[in-house]
Amino acid sequence: MKTKQNRRDFLQKVSIGAGALLISNTLFAKENSPQAKNTHKFREEKLNLSTKWDKTFPKSPKVLHQKVTFHNRYGITLAADLYLPKNLSKDSKLPAIALSGPFGAVKEQSSGLYAQILAESGFITLAFDPSFTGESGGLPRFVASPDINTEDFSAALDFLSLYPNVDSSKIGVVGICGFGGFAMNAAVNDPRIKATLASTMYDMTRVNANGYFDKENSKEARNKKRKELADQRLKDYKSGVYALEGGVIDPLPSDAPEFVKDYHAYYKTKRGYHQRSLNSNGGWNLTSNLPFLNMPILAYSDEIESAVLLIHGEKAHSRYFSEDAYKKLRGKNKELFIVKNASHTDLYDKVDIIPFAKITAFFKQYLV
Repeated sequence: MKTKQNRRDFLQKVSIGAGALLISNTLFAKENSPQAKNTHKFREEKLNLSTKWDKTFPKSPKVLHQKVTFHNRYGITLAADLYLPKNLSKDSKLPAIALSGPFGAVKEQSSGLYAQILAESGFITLAFDPSFTGESGGLPRFVASPDINTEDFSAALDFLSLYPNVDSSKIGVVGICGFGGFAMNAAVNDPRIKATLASTMYDMTRVNANGYFDKENSKEARNKKRKELADQRLKDYKSGVYALEGGVIDPLPSDAPEFVKDYHAYYKTKRGYHQRSLNSNGGWNLTSNLPFLNMPILAYSDEIESAVLLIHGEKAHSRYFSEDAYKKLRGKNKELFIVKNASHTDLYDKVDIIPFAKITAFFKQYLV
């Protein structure tokens, strides 16, 4: 009995001590917090933004365009193109949409095209370069991250929510290709997102962990990749240079798969080439693949309560990503729309194939 009493007394002392420590730490944190001292005011990095129209698509006379910057909660300053309907009045409050993608592209390519066309339909749109890429900040360059690239969408919402002409209760997101997965992941975790479009979506964590068409879905295959990437880390650390994966292959081998030919036809030709696009040039850091091997971004996608539209090409090699993602979604405000005879990259820029009427109607239904 005495032993049990001693143990209870000991546990009570530990509990009281831990509680006192927690309270004292909390008080210390409050008294010494940046807010209390008023010393932690974030300053955005000054970025070198292009002043010319250097997009892969012509400028629309129906919208106003300006370059802007905003920052995410990791302190990275992002560059973006803001598109405004030309008839916007000073006191207008309009729905807004943040856009990014494809994976390895820049805002001067597909996301900017989508943004401009949606602005023509009355939305305020923000096409941004993801962290570490394009005109956005962040070091080292050309890094991808399941977490940070998801955060980039929420940071775009921070900016739009405070923009004078935006109705902060009516904001959606568009993710193209790999950023379709990040857009959906953001929709899981950010209730401010009222509608999500994932166009020609890739689940980047699935394709890295399992390979194309899940042909490398085994512990052995993943461990082999982890070993190679661990070796690459040491090479990079020793050399002081982050090796790049090379972007879209060029010149194109005669036996290249059809979808690789599609990528080449977009990124490596006048149609979609851009000097700041990773896929058009040197590609991502080789070690960017590391976190994608064990951080699945769509694990909680069945908890998205807001509206989701997935569009995908009938002939796209990547179609299974959208089909499987759709199976997991719940609720009557979710839809999968298959574009007949379209390939993966057709939905990057072919305005006669991309179902903009469907996309515009979707956002008007859930944002207007």
